[in-house]
Amino acid sequence: MAATLTKLTLSLLLFLLLASVSSFAKDPPTCKRIECPSYDVIHVGDGYEIRRYNSTVWASTSPIQDISLYRATRTGFLRLFNYIQGKNNYKQKIEMTAPVISEVAPSDGPFCESSFVVSFYVPKKNQANPPPAKGLHVQIWKPVYVAVRQFGGFVRDSNVGGEAAALKASIAGTEWASAIEQSHRAGHASVYTVAQYNAPFEFDDRVNEIWFLFDLENGRNSI
Repeated sequence: MAATLTKLTLSLLLFLLLASVSSFAKDPPTCKRIECPSYDVIHVGDGYEIRRYNSTVWASTSPIQDISLYRATRTGFLRLFNYIQGKNNYKQKIEMTAPVISEVAPSDGPFCESSFVVSFYVPKKNQANPPPAKGLHVQIWKPVYVAVRQFGGFVRDSNVGGEAAALKASIAGTEWASAIEQSHRAGHASVYTVAQYNAPFEFDDRVNEIWFLFDLENGRNSI
């Protein structure tokens, strides 16, 4: 009887472990169709994972001041969409990638404007010489660590703050939380980043992520 209970207990623990791992979204389905930046999963926790992204290149807007993440992201995406459609100094079309990310530096008050930088992941074939464009700049990320929480549906002003708070709560007390806090103190402007993998007209298999970026190595440069 004891042996049977032990087997059942081990089976239950294994099931719960696998459920915990599999409940975190797999690679977004979008990344099977278009290029996404590569990364390694360093750790899987309860409702979050830690990734290490390789060096990446992003085309980014100047900071957009708004009280709405939704509006700022839409404004930034339109600028970036024009960019990849050939509205750049090389008049070069660029393939769509995912995700589009919005770096968020919240305001001090509920009715004050926050600052948002919206970025497009530059495909590998364009990273050596990304086309410049008026109003955009290129960010080169050295390898960087990211705490990630995934959620479905559409990103709204009404839900993104709660998702960011849930990620913060899930890593509280971990070594990752300490590293993130140190990175923020070192001068990272964004408190969190919202990554969106789907086009606005896609309703199924939507995957979004909250990112907390931090450095265990040297961080990011811009050019």
